[in-house]
Amino acid sequence: MCAFELPKLKIGNLVSRLPIIQGGMGLGISMANLASAVANTGAVGVLSSVGMNMDWDDPFSNKGRDPQLMRDEIRKAKGNSNGIIGINIMRALTDFTEHLRISVEEKVDMILVGAGLFLDIPENILSARSEKGPITFLPIVSSPKAASVILRYWAKKYNRLPDGLVIEGPLAGGHLGFKREDLEKPENKLEVLLEKILPIVKNYGEQLKQKIAVIVAGGIFSGEDIFKFIKAGADGVQMGSRFVTTDECDASPEFKKAYVNCKEEDLTIIDSPVGLPGRAIKNQFLDDVEHGRNSPVTCPVKCLETCNFKEVPYCIAKALHNAKKGIFKDGFAFAGANAFRINKIIPVKELIDSLVNEYKKAAGQTL
Repeated sequence: MCAFELPKLKIGNLVSRLPIIQGGMGLGISMANLASAVANTGAVGVLSSVGMNMDWDDPFSNKGRDPQLMRDEIRKAKGNSNGIIGINIMRALTDFTEHLRISVEEKVDMILVGAGLFLDIPENILSARSEKGPITFLPIVSSPKAASVILRYWAKKYNRLPDGLVIEGPLAGGHLGFKREDLEKPENKLEVLLEKILPIVKNYGEQLKQKIAVIVAGGIFSGEDIFKFIKAGADGVQMGSRFVTTDECDASPEFKKAYVNCKEEDLTIIDSPVGLPGRAIKNQFLDDVEHGRNSPVTCPVKCLETCNFKEVPYCIAKALHNAKKGIFKDGFAFAGANAFRINKIIPVKELIDSLVNEYKKAAGQTL
Protein backbone atom coordinates (compact mmCIF):
# COMPACT_ATOMS: atom_id res chain seq x y z
CA MET A 1 0.00 0.00 0.00
CA CYS A 2 1.21 3.50 -0.87
CA ALA A 3 2.18 5.51 2.24
CA PHE A 4 -0.40 8.11 1.26
CA GLU A 5 -3.31 5.69 0.98
CA LEU A 6 -5.83 5.13 3.76
CA PRO A 7 -5.45 1.67 5.28
CA LYS A 8 -8.29 -0.81 5.07
CA LEU A 9 -10.27 -1.45 8.23
CA LYS A 10 -10.39 -5.08 9.34
CA ILE A 11 -13.00 -5.97 11.96
CA GLY A 12 -13.45 -9.67 12.53
CA ASN A 13 -14.03 -11.20 9.10
CA LEU A 14 -15.07 -7.87 7.58
CA VAL A 15 -12.74 -5.69 5.53
CA SER A 16 -13.80 -2.12 4.81
CA ARG A 17 -11.97 -0.37 1.98
CA LEU A 18 -11.89 2.79 4.08
CA PRO A 19 -11.18 3.03 7.84
CA ILE A 20 -14.32 5.12 8.39
CA ILE A 21 -17.49 4.12 10.24
CA GLN A 22 -20.45 6.46 9.93
CA GLY A 23 -21.88 7.07 13.39
CA GLY A 24 -25.34 5.79 14.25
CA MET A 25 -27.58 8.77 15.06
CA GLY A 26 -30.98 8.00 16.47
CA LEU A 27 -34.56 9.07 15.94
CA GLY A 28 -34.37 8.98 12.17
CA ILE A 29 -31.07 10.71 11.37
CA SER A 30 -29.06 7.72 10.16
CA MET A 31 -31.48 5.44 8.41
CA ALA A 32 -31.32 3.40 5.22
CA ASN A 33 -30.66 6.27 2.79
CA LEU A 34 -27.57 7.48 4.64
CA ALA A 35 -26.21 4.10 5.69
CA SER A 36 -26.42 2.61 2.20
CA ALA A 37 -24.88 5.69 0.57
CA VAL A 38 -21.93 5.54 2.97
CA ALA A 39 -21.50 1.79 2.48
CA ASN A 40 -21.44 2.31 -1.29
CA THR A 41 -18.32 4.50 -0.96
CA GLY A 42 -16.35 1.75 0.78
CA ALA A 43 -16.84 3.02 4.32
CA VAL A 44 -19.14 1.38 6.90
CA GLY A 45 -22.76 2.60 6.86
CA VAL A 46 -24.57 2.44 10.17
CA LEU A 47 -28.27 2.57 11.04
CA SER A 48 -29.49 3.64 14.46
CA SER A 49 -32.19 1.44 15.94
CA VAL A 50 -33.47 4.16 18.29
CA GLY A 51 -37.02 4.99 17.24
CA MET A 52 -36.76 2.76 14.18
CA ASN A 53 -39.60 0.55 15.39
CA MET A 54 -41.90 3.43 16.33
CA ASP A 55 -45.07 4.29 14.46
CA TRP A 56 -44.61 8.05 14.55
CA ASP A 57 -48.15 8.70 13.37
CA ASP A 58 -49.27 7.43 16.78
CA PRO A 59 -46.09 6.70 18.77
CA PHE A 60 -47.58 6.65 22.24
CA SER A 61 -50.46 4.30 21.59
CA ASN A 62 -50.34 0.62 22.46
CA LYS A 63 -49.65 -0.10 18.81
CA GLY A 64 -46.83 2.45 18.75
CA ARG A 65 -44.03 -0.11 18.43
CA ASP A 66 -43.94 -2.10 15.22
CA PRO A 67 -40.96 -4.46 14.77
CA GLN A 68 -41.72 -4.71 11.06
CA LEU A 69 -40.71 -1.06 10.61
CA MET A 70 -37.24 -1.91 11.86
CA ARG A 71 -37.01 -4.97 9.64
CA ASP A 72 -38.07 -2.95 6.61
CA GLU A 73 -35.43 -0.27 7.24
CA ILE A 74 -32.62 -2.81 7.61
CA ARG A 75 -33.75 -4.56 4.42
CA LYS A 76 -33.85 -1.25 2.56
CA ALA A 77 -30.29 -0.40 3.62
CA LYS A 78 -28.98 -3.82 2.64
CA GLY A 79 -30.95 -3.84 -0.59
CA ASN A 80 -29.44 -0.52 -1.68
CA SER A 81 -25.81 -1.50 -1.01
CA ASN A 82 -23.41 -4.40 -1.31
CA GLY A 83 -21.16 -2.71 1.24
CA ILE A 84 -20.94 -3.15 5.01
CA ILE A 85 -24.13 -2.25 6.88
CA GLY A 86 -24.07 -2.01 10.66
CA ILE A 87 -26.57 -0.98 13.30
CA ASN A 88 -26.09 0.98 16.52
CA ILE A 89 -28.26 -0.20 19.43
CA MET A 90 -28.39 1.61 22.76
CA ARG A 91 -28.02 -0.76 25.71
CA ALA A 92 -30.30 1.56 27.71
CA LEU A 93 -33.31 0.79 25.49
CA THR A 94 -36.06 -1.08 27.28
CA ASP A 95 -36.46 -3.23 24.18
CA PHE A 96 -32.71 -3.68 23.64
CA THR A 97 -32.98 -7.47 23.42
CA GLU A 98 -35.64 -7.25 20.72
CA HIS A 99 -33.56 -4.80 18.68
CA LEU A 100 -30.58 -7.15 18.99
CA ARG A 101 -32.66 -10.15 17.93
CA ILE A 102 -34.20 -8.40 14.92
CA SER A 103 -30.79 -7.13 13.78
CA VAL A 104 -29.40 -10.65 13.88
CA GLU A 105 -32.42 -12.14 12.14
CA GLU A 106 -32.09 -9.53 9.38
CA LYS A 107 -28.38 -10.40 9.08
CA VAL A 108 -26.74 -7.01 9.56
CA ASP A 109 -22.96 -7.17 9.15
CA MET A 110 -22.03 -5.30 12.31
CA ILE A 111 -23.63 -4.47 15.66
CA LEU A 112 -22.39 -1.54 17.75
CA VAL A 113 -23.66 -1.16 21.31
CA GLY A 114 -23.32 1.94 23.51
CA ALA A 115 -25.16 3.71 26.34
CA GLY A 116 -24.38 0.88 28.74
CA LEU A 117 -22.04 -2.09 29.06
CA PHE A 118 -22.47 -4.78 26.40
CA LEU A 119 -22.09 -7.90 28.55
CA ASP A 120 -24.73 -10.65 28.70
CA ILE A 121 -25.34 -11.93 25.19
CA PRO A 122 -27.26 -15.10 24.22
CA GLU A 123 -25.10 -17.70 22.46
CA ASN A 124 -27.31 -17.69 19.36
CA ILE A 125 -26.63 -13.95 19.04
CA LEU A 126 -22.85 -14.31 19.37
CA SER A 127 -22.74 -17.08 16.78
CA ALA A 128 -25.06 -15.35 14.29
CA ARG A 129 -23.99 -14.80 10.72
CA SER A 130 -24.71 -12.38 7.91
CA GLU A 131 -24.19 -13.02 4.21
CA LYS A 132 -20.56 -11.91 4.70
CA GLY A 133 -19.80 -14.33 7.54
CA PRO A 134 -20.01 -14.06 11.35
CA ILE A 135 -21.67 -10.84 12.54
CA THR A 136 -19.12 -8.54 14.15
CA PHE A 137 -19.69 -6.90 17.54
CA LEU A 138 -18.31 -3.55 18.73
CA PRO A 139 -19.06 -2.21 22.22
CA ILE A 140 -18.73 1.57 22.59
CA VAL A 141 -16.75 2.74 25.64
CA SER A 142 -15.60 6.05 27.08
CA SER A 143 -13.04 4.93 29.66
CA PRO A 144 -10.24 2.41 30.21
CA LYS A 145 -12.30 0.95 33.07
CA ALA A 146 -15.27 0.21 30.81
CA ALA A 147 -12.96 -1.33 28.20
CA SER A 148 -11.36 -3.57 30.84
CA VAL A 149 -14.70 -4.67 32.30
CA ILE A 150 -16.09 -5.64 28.90
CA LEU A 151 -12.97 -7.44 27.67
CA ARG A 152 -12.51 -9.33 30.95
CA TYR A 153 -16.17 -10.39 30.98
CA TRP A 154 -16.17 -11.57 27.36
CA ALA A 155 -12.88 -13.45 27.83
CA LYS A 156 -14.10 -15.24 30.96
CA LYS A 157 -17.69 -16.00 29.91
CA TYR A 158 -17.39 -16.53 26.15
CA ASN A 159 -13.69 -17.35 25.71
CA ARG A 160 -13.61 -14.74 22.98
CA LEU A 161 -13.49 -10.97 22.68
CA PRO A 162 -15.54 -8.37 20.82
CA ASP A 163 -14.34 -7.89 17.27
CA GLY A 164 -13.62 -4.26 18.03
CA LEU A 165 -14.04 -1.40 20.47
CA VAL A 166 -15.23 2.11 19.70
CA ILE A 167 -13.61 4.64 22.04
CA GLU A 168 -15.90 7.67 22.19
CA GLY A 169 -14.40 10.86 23.61
CA PRO A 170 -16.08 13.90 25.17
CA LEU A 171 -16.31 15.93 21.93
CA ALA A 172 -19.05 13.69 20.52
CA GLY A 173 -22.59 14.81 19.87
CA GLY A 174 -25.60 13.39 21.64
CA HIS A 175 -25.39 11.57 24.95
CA LEU A 176 -21.92 11.44 26.42
CA GLY A 177 -20.35 8.74 28.58
CA PHE A 178 -18.92 11.23 31.06
CA LYS A 179 -20.10 13.26 34.00
CA ARG A 180 -20.56 16.91 33.10
CA GLU A 181 -17.68 17.96 35.35
CA ASP A 182 -15.34 15.45 33.67
CA LEU A 183 -15.82 16.54 30.07
CA GLU A 184 -12.87 18.92 29.97
CA LYS A 185 -10.43 16.94 32.10
CA PRO A 186 -7.14 16.33 30.24
CA GLU A 187 -7.22 12.60 31.00
CA ASN A 188 -10.48 12.29 29.07
CA LYS A 189 -9.19 13.70 25.80
CA LEU A 190 -9.68 11.20 23.01
CA GLU A 191 -5.96 10.86 22.28
CA VAL A 192 -5.29 10.13 25.97
CA LEU A 193 -8.10 7.56 26.14
CA LEU A 194 -6.67 5.86 23.05
CA GLU A 195 -3.19 5.76 24.57
CA LYS A 196 -4.54 4.17 27.78
CA ILE A 197 -6.88 1.66 26.14
CA LEU A 198 -4.52 0.34 23.44
CA PRO A 199 -2.35 -1.64 25.92
CA ILE A 200 -5.48 -3.12 27.53
CA VAL A 201 -6.74 -4.28 24.13
CA LYS A 202 -3.31 -5.65 23.20
CA ASN A 203 -3.05 -7.61 26.45
CA TYR A 204 -6.41 -9.33 26.06
CA GLY A 205 -5.87 -9.86 22.34
CA GLU A 206 -2.57 -11.64 22.96
CA GLN A 207 -4.11 -13.82 25.67
CA LEU A 208 -6.90 -15.07 23.41
CA LYS A 209 -4.95 -14.73 20.15
CA GLN A 210 -7.60 -12.47 18.68
CA LYS A 211 -7.29 -9.17 16.86
CA ILE A 212 -9.52 -6.41 18.29
CA ALA A 213 -9.99 -3.39 16.04
CA VAL A 214 -9.83 -0.06 17.87
CA ILE A 215 -12.00 2.75 16.53
CA VAL A 216 -11.95 6.32 17.85
CA ALA A 217 -14.94 8.66 17.84
CA GLY A 218 -15.97 12.08 19.09
CA GLY A 219 -14.80 15.25 17.38
CA ILE A 220 -13.25 13.55 14.32
CA PHE A 221 -13.75 16.12 11.57
CA SER A 222 -11.13 15.96 8.83
CA GLY A 223 -8.88 13.59 6.92
CA GLU A 224 -6.03 15.10 8.92
CA ASP A 225 -7.78 13.92 12.11
CA ILE A 226 -8.11 10.45 10.63
CA PHE A 227 -4.40 10.38 9.81
CA LYS A 228 -3.46 11.60 13.30
CA PHE A 229 -5.40 8.91 15.12
CA ILE A 230 -4.37 6.07 12.81
CA LYS A 231 -0.77 7.12 13.28
CA ALA A 232 -1.40 7.02 17.05
CA GLY A 233 -2.50 3.40 16.84
CA ALA A 234 -6.21 3.42 16.01
CA ASP A 235 -7.45 1.11 13.26
CA GLY A 236 -10.18 3.51 12.16
CA VAL A 237 -12.51 6.34 13.09
CA GLN A 238 -16.22 6.84 13.60
CA MET A 239 -17.77 10.10 12.38
CA GLY A 240 -21.32 11.31 12.96
CA SER A 241 -21.85 15.04 12.56
CA ARG A 242 -20.09 15.28 9.19
CA PHE A 243 -22.63 12.88 7.70
CA VAL A 244 -25.65 14.85 8.95
CA THR A 245 -25.03 17.56 6.38
CA THR A 246 -25.07 15.27 3.37
CA ASP A 247 -27.74 15.09 0.71
CA GLU A 248 -28.45 11.46 1.59
CA CYS A 249 -28.92 11.97 5.34
CA ASP A 250 -32.45 11.01 6.37
CA ALA A 251 -33.04 14.20 8.40
CA SER A 252 -35.08 17.15 7.12
CA PRO A 253 -33.44 20.07 5.28
CA GLU A 254 -34.21 22.24 8.33
CA PHE A 255 -32.27 19.85 10.57
CA LYS A 256 -29.24 19.97 8.29
CA LYS A 257 -29.42 23.77 8.10
CA ALA A 258 -29.28 23.93 11.91
CA TYR A 259 -25.79 22.43 11.61
CA VAL A 260 -24.70 24.66 8.74
CA ASN A 261 -25.92 27.80 10.52
CA CYS A 262 -24.67 27.06 14.04
CA LYS A 263 -21.72 28.89 15.55
CA GLU A 264 -19.25 27.55 18.08
CA GLU A 265 -21.02 29.37 20.90
CA ASP A 266 -24.31 27.71 19.91
CA LEU A 267 -23.04 24.28 20.95
CA THR A 268 -23.92 23.59 24.56
CA ILE A 269 -24.00 20.79 27.12
CA ILE A 270 -27.47 19.88 28.36
CA ASP A 271 -28.74 17.58 31.09
CA SER A 272 -30.76 14.99 29.23
CA PRO A 273 -33.92 13.43 30.70
CA VAL A 274 -32.15 10.07 30.47
CA GLY A 275 -29.69 11.13 33.17
CA LEU A 276 -26.65 11.88 31.02
CA PRO A 277 -25.06 15.07 29.73
CA GLY A 278 -25.43 15.66 26.01
CA ARG A 279 -24.07 18.10 23.42
CA ALA A 280 -26.69 19.95 21.42
CA ILE A 281 -27.34 23.12 19.41
CA LYS A 282 -28.96 25.88 21.47
CA ASN A 283 -32.45 26.94 20.53
CA GLN A 284 -35.67 28.29 22.03
CA PHE A 285 -36.88 24.84 23.03
CA LEU A 286 -33.80 24.21 25.16
CA ASP A 287 -34.03 27.72 26.60
CA ASP A 288 -37.62 26.97 27.66
CA VAL A 289 -36.45 23.75 29.31
CA GLU A 290 -33.66 25.55 31.15
CA HIS A 291 -36.10 28.12 32.52
CA GLY A 292 -38.77 25.62 33.52
CA ARG A 293 -41.23 26.51 30.78
CA ASN A 294 -41.93 22.86 29.92
CA SER A 295 -44.30 20.63 31.83
CA PRO A 296 -43.85 16.96 32.82
CA VAL A 297 -44.86 14.34 30.29
CA THR A 298 -46.84 11.14 30.30
CA CYS A 299 -45.19 8.22 28.61
CA PRO A 300 -46.81 4.80 28.30
CA VAL A 301 -43.97 3.66 26.02
CA LYS A 302 -40.95 4.04 28.38
CA CYS A 303 -38.41 3.58 25.61
CA LEU A 304 -35.35 4.13 27.82
CA GLU A 305 -34.59 2.35 31.08
CA THR A 306 -32.87 5.42 32.54
CA CYS A 307 -35.67 7.94 31.86
CA ASN A 308 -37.98 8.78 34.76
CA PHE A 309 -40.83 10.22 32.73
CA LYS A 310 -42.75 11.33 35.84
CA GLU A 311 -40.07 13.89 36.64
CA VAL A 312 -38.55 14.97 33.32
CA PRO A 313 -39.64 18.24 31.66
CA TYR A 314 -40.02 16.77 28.17
CA CYS A 315 -39.93 13.50 26.22
CA ILE A 316 -36.53 13.34 24.56
CA ALA A 317 -37.72 10.85 21.94
CA LYS A 318 -40.47 13.22 20.82
CA ALA A 319 -38.17 16.25 20.94
CA LEU A 320 -35.50 14.60 18.78
CA HIS A 321 -38.05 13.24 16.33
CA ASN A 322 -39.65 16.69 16.00
CA ALA A 323 -36.23 18.16 15.24
CA LYS A 324 -35.56 15.47 12.66
CA LYS A 325 -38.72 16.66 10.89
CA GLY A 326 -37.62 20.30 11.22
CA ILE A 327 -40.11 21.22 13.98
CA PHE A 328 -37.63 23.00 16.24
CA LYS A 329 -40.25 24.79 18.33
CA ASP A 330 -40.88 21.37 19.87
CA GLY A 331 -37.41 19.87 19.65
CA PHE A 332 -33.65 20.28 19.31
CA ALA A 333 -30.65 18.76 17.52
CA PHE A 334 -27.76 16.91 19.07
CA ALA A 335 -24.40 17.75 17.45
CA GLY A 336 -20.68 17.14 17.92
CA ALA A 337 -18.25 19.78 19.17
CA ASN A 338 -16.99 20.54 15.66
CA ALA A 339 -20.38 20.89 14.00
CA PHE A 340 -19.87 24.67 13.76
CA ARG A 341 -17.08 24.04 11.23
CA ILE A 342 -19.56 22.64 8.71
CA ASN A 343 -20.64 25.24 6.14
CA LYS A 344 -22.52 23.38 3.42
CA ILE A 345 -24.60 20.35 2.53
CA ILE A 346 -22.86 17.98 0.11
CA PRO A 347 -23.25 14.45 -1.28
CA VAL A 348 -21.79 11.59 0.75
CA LYS A 349 -19.30 10.78 -2.02
CA GLU A 350 -18.00 14.37 -2.03
CA LEU A 351 -17.50 14.22 1.74
CA ILE A 352 -15.64 10.91 1.52
CA ASP A 353 -13.48 12.18 -1.36
CA SER A 354 -12.52 15.28 0.63
CA LEU A 355 -11.61 13.19 3.69
CA VAL A 356 -9.44 10.90 1.55
CA ASN A 357 -7.66 13.86 -0.05
CA GLU A 358 -7.09 15.51 3.33
CA TYR A 359 -5.67 12.26 4.68
CA LYS A 360 -3.27 11.94 1.75
CA LYS A 361 -2.13 15.52 2.19
CA ALA A 362 -1.47 15.01 5.90
CA ALA A 363 0.39 11.78 5.19
CA GLY A 364 2.51 13.46 2.54
CA GLN A 365 3.47 16.28 4.88
CA THR A 366 4.95 13.82 7.38
CA LEU A 367 7.39 12.26 4.87
